[in-house]
Amino acid sequence: MADFLANLLHNLKISINSQFVNKEPWQIVAMTTASVLTTVYVYESLFSRDPFDTDSLTGKLKKRVFKLARKIPAVRKKLEEETGKVAKLFQDDIKQNNAGLEYFLELPSQGRNRLEILELVSNYLARGHYDWKHGRVSGAVYYYQQDLVDLLTEVFGLTSYTNPLHPDIFPGVCKMEAEVIKMCARMFNGGPETCGCMTSGGTESIMMACKAYRDYAREEKGISLPEIVLPTTAHPAFDKAANYFGMKVKHIRLTSSYTVDLAALQSAITGNTVMLVGSMPNFPYGTMDDIGAIAKLGEKYGIPVHVDCCLGGFLAPFMSAAGYPLPPFDFSLPGVTSISVDTHKYGFTPKGSSVVLYRDLKYKHCQYFVTSDWPGGNYGSPSVSGSRSGGIIATCWAAMMYFGFEGYVNTTRSIIETVKYIEKELRSMDGLFIFGTPATSVIALGSDVFHIYRLSSGLNKRGWNTNSLQFPVGIHICITHMHTQPGVADKFISDVREELAIIMQNPGLQLEGVMAMYGKSHSIPDRSIIGDFTRYYIDATYYTPDCESSTPTAGKQNGVVKNGGVPAVE
Repeated sequence: MADFLANLLHNLKISINSQFVNKEPWQIVAMTTASVLTTVYVYESLFSRDPFDTDSLTGKLKKRVFKLARKIPAVRKKLEEETGKVAKLFQDDIKQNNAGLEYFLELPSQGRNRLEILELVSNYLARGHYDWKHGRVSGAVYYYQQDLVDLLTEVFGLTSYTNPLHPDIFPGVCKMEAEVIKMCARMFNGGPETCGCMTSGGTESIMMACKAYRDYAREEKGISLPEIVLPTTAHPAFDKAANYFGMKVKHIRLTSSYTVDLAALQSAITGNTVMLVGSMPNFPYGTMDDIGAIAKLGEKYGIPVHVDCCLGGFLAPFMSAAGYPLPPFDFSLPGVTSISVDTHKYGFTPKGSSVVLYRDLKYKHCQYFVTSDWPGGNYGSPSVSGSRSGGIIATCWAAMMYFGFEGYVNTTRSIIETVKYIEKELRSMDGLFIFGTPATSVIALGSDVFHIYRLSSGLNKRGWNTNSLQFPVGIHICITHMHTQPGVADKFISDVREELAIIMQNPGLQLEGVMAMYGKSHSIPDRSIIGDFTRYYIDATYYTPDCESSTPTAGKQNGVVKNGGVPAVE
């Protein structure tokens, strides 16, 4: 072995020396420096320990290549032209939505009266393409009955200026939040020690759980490079949390049933893993991961397990009583340590409320932020926000009290019955398939015969809103209580049949318009371009006429831009 190594080193020396034959000293120095710098650059690029860099080696290399390519002037110019067209497309859509409305770009010189303000609000709310009150929308609005709206409006009026940050001033609001937590804990088979807090939505609930487990692992296990192991279908809020909190995410592939591959998930566990994640259900396909198996892995390796029940949180706990039993997914499994559940979806509370629950207070304590060194006194908050709206807490509490257990069982039954009916009819249609088995309310569709976005486009023209999926391409509809209204499900099914008949006359027809752009987006290898598209879309939602003009005062009269941004001719 020693002789082999000696010969290897000797041959290597000869090879290196031969490269520098007839080279001047400055050339040797330059070549050596370039080699060292290149080696360091490649190593740092491909083997970065940056927690935000979660790509594979191939992915990192592709990113580097695309980033360098975008620095080429001709490539950069072409990209700017094409992405500019996309940005304009998004902005034009927003402008069309608000065409004819005045834009208020500064405070009115005199305050408007009550009737004027209410008229403006009514005009703003009248805009939009979809008839959500009659069940034409996937998700978004989960329940709407005037008697509940009236109750919640009155409750919010009583509590709109309250703030749980001041428990000595508003103890009643703090009591309401505590009761919401305990009611949710009982729903998910928690015990007396089960705890949690309300948040602004599912994203914050998930982020708080990630923050709690990061801090717990750091304090108790000394983990400085925390990793989250989760299915590729888990909500992007986990990636957002990782980005915010300096964590690494390992995305685990799915099986043919569109649930997480448990063997791959187990293989991804390391000494740096601080939490395992399962969805009940996931957003794209509506399928349920094997929470029981994930919980056992958590117990085996001593790793907390979070169940994301944001979407199904006020369906799943009531499905057994409604006649649709599910496998265990909650605190009845010893390995489950936290659950996120959105009250503002199937809990039918106003938007802006969610709950994160923990099996043990030791995890919740790691969610808190506290500081004792501020000149203003000791400061602490349970979640991201300091001040929180007591009105949102109170209306959440009021909605839960309004429905009660039986009320939620009844709404769950009607929703799941509608899901089963629509799923059955869709499975009978040639040219379509269902992704996996819907666990609660989401039905995801695909096709091996035609591009499924053509169906989405056709339904859109008929007034239906669906959600587009990628990797692989698909669409889904999230069934809500709005779809249980008489005739809504039948109309959806008949419209799908009619669109299918049209599509099957020429199944190979290519996509057109916006759908063509979206349909091709998943095949664009440089994903940073798609990220730019998303940024432009978000930018467009903040559109005001001064955004596109170098003279923002053009067309303004006392801070008002008339006719959708077109200057009024006096």
